[in-house]
Parts: sequence; structure tokens; C-alpha cells
Amino acid sequence: MNKQELIDAIAKKAAVTKADAVKVFEATVDVITTALKKGDEVRVTNFGTFKVAKRKATTGRNPRTGATIKIPASKQPKFAPGKGLKDAVN
Repeated sequence: MNKQELIDAIAKKAAVTKADAVKVFEATVDVITTALKKGDEVRVTNFGTFKVAKRKATTGRNPRTGATIKIPASKQPKFAPGKGLKDAVN
């Protein structure tokens, strides 16, 4: 399912226009992104938790040249599914 199919499904399930579904979807993504940028977790009961994991700086190798390169520290968004989502899938 891509973004447009998801928006269509939201509009149908919630009995709203596609334009309203787009606004709600984009607002949801924006709120989650903003919270993660601040370092906060976003917990949705029975769905899952969005959080930020910190990765340490490491060294790696360029596969083409074999040269050693430094990989800087970074933050990675993570999603941990909740029990309700896990149960629904299994």
C-alpha cells in the first residue's frame, strides 16, 4: 500500500473527503516527526512506539576502493510495534 492508497482507505473508513484525509494524514506525520526531532517518544496504545535511537560514530570501508572511512554518529528513527498490532498480524 502506498501513500495515496492509504489516504483513500482512511477517507473511506472515516467517511470523510479525500482532502480532509490528506490533511489529517499529513498533520499526523508532521506531529510525529516534530516530536522525534525534539527527542520525544510517540506512543500509540495497541499500535506501537516511535522513538529515536542514537548510533555511535564508527569506521567502515569503501567497498570500491577498500579505503577506511569515518561514519559519523547519527540519530535513527525506530518503530517498535505494540501488542495489539502484533496480535492483529499473527
